[in-house]
Amino acid sequence: MPVPEYDLAVIGAGVVGSALAREFTLRGRSVALVDARSDVGDVTSKANTAILHTGFDAAPGTTESRLVARGYRLLSDYAAKAGIPVEPLGALLVAWDDEQLAALPGLAEKAAANGYHETRVLDPAELARREPHLGPGALGALEVPGESIICPWTTTLAFATEAVRHGAELLLGRTVTGAVPAPDHTVLHTGRGPVRARYVINAAGLGSDHVHAMFGHDSFTITPRRGQLIVFDKLARSLVNHILLPVPTKMGKGVLVSPTVYGNVMLGPTAEDLTDRSATESTEDGLAMLREKGNRIVPALLREEVTTIYAGLRAATEFSDYQISFHRDQRYVCVGGIRSTGLTSSLAIAEYVAAELADWPGEVLPGPRADVVPPQLPYLGQVDVRPAADAELIAKDPAYGEIVCFCERVSRGEIRDALRSEIVPSTVEGLRRRTRAGMGRCQGFYCGAVVSRMVDEGADVPVKAEAAK
Repeated sequence: MPVPEYDLAVIGAGVVGSALAREFTLRGRSVALVDARSDVGDVTSKANTAILHTGFDAAPGTTESRLVARGYRLLSDYAAKAGIPVEPLGALLVAWDDEQLAALPGLAEKAAANGYHETRVLDPAELARREPHLGPGALGALEVPGESIICPWTTTLAFATEAVRHGAELLLGRTVTGAVPAPDHTVLHTGRGPVRARYVINAAGLGSDHVHAMFGHDSFTITPRRGQLIVFDKLARSLVNHILLPVPTKMGKGVLVSPTVYGNVMLGPTAEDLTDRSATESTEDGLAMLREKGNRIVPALLREEVTTIYAGLRAATEFSDYQISFHRDQRYVCVGGIRSTGLTSSLAIAEYVAAELADWPGEVLPGPRADVVPPQLPYLGQVDVRPAADAELIAKDPAYGEIVCFCERVSRGEIRDALRSEIVPSTVEGLRRRTRAGMGRCQGFYCGAVVSRMVDEGADVPVKAEAAK
């Protein structure tokens, strides 16, 4: 069989790869979005701290600082149009000792160097008024009012859906095992046949250094950095009003306490450098450390019920900046070393790569279409009205009033829509990220059988009959 040729092959269907696929399809290019997993956003992108960053604390002058600042504006605008849940809570960097307190003015200056001028130092009295459940001993804080929380699952899915809607081909379950560059194209070898493209963009996350080596480059090495997190019940939400950040040290940014757009409160992450790129299990030591830190930040939080724990891996390298490089002779772009800020910077990274490729000799790349309306994805947040509480919607379609997951108030209509969408989830976990079904207090104990059967057999499984068994 002849091998189809694409203008571009994007390796990695996380939030950055999906943003790249979207960017180039909207510029009229044929795109293959290739990923080893069975769903988009199924590795690093699904398990981060879900913060829309202003970029106030990035190292000034770096590629990361520039792209995070630009991405913040782009994603804020996109989220408003696509219905992606965002809550502008603002952040407080809390100082617990004299050294941390003395560091706050310098952090404000750093923010200003990154173009963010809205920081303000709070004294202990104002801090206590703003966060009455904060632990004793806080000496002050730096307020960063622009920091927000966002839904990472909907963001990745929106980018990928828009790419597919405008012609991109989503090639899931295809591990790239080799690359053969030629003067005018590259053939990628996968376990399910070759993929041929004029250009290749490496957005492979934890595997980006391996793909980089396939093109003969060894400029960085990925060290998977595990971040464990504890998610507390929604009854804990009233304990926290802002994103509570530690004052960063040479050891890293540290442990935060933050609400989520789903109504929970999150504590974490750890920062453990590993060698195993699949080690997403939680550990006794890691969780004990988080509880110790959390007990100082918001002591009452530790008395609340835990809904779940999880761990994600970040694509850390030996460098403090993104590893984005362009190789014209190979028609190859590497977008590696994109850490937790990649969610915020994703659209800016795509814009930056497209602008660079537009200047390559012999390439004529049109600008993005201005008439495109982002896909309207189901609302997963807690602030606005969910379908199961929308009387007008239920009157039009009673399936939205038929509850499947009572913890998260997910209806059969929402599950049906997800199973008929442009990117259909093939697993229960994928459906969870599209609907929140099974992610509540009972973690699927009540609805798990129904949800699993709906994924296996289709969206029209009779819920009541199955639940009664």
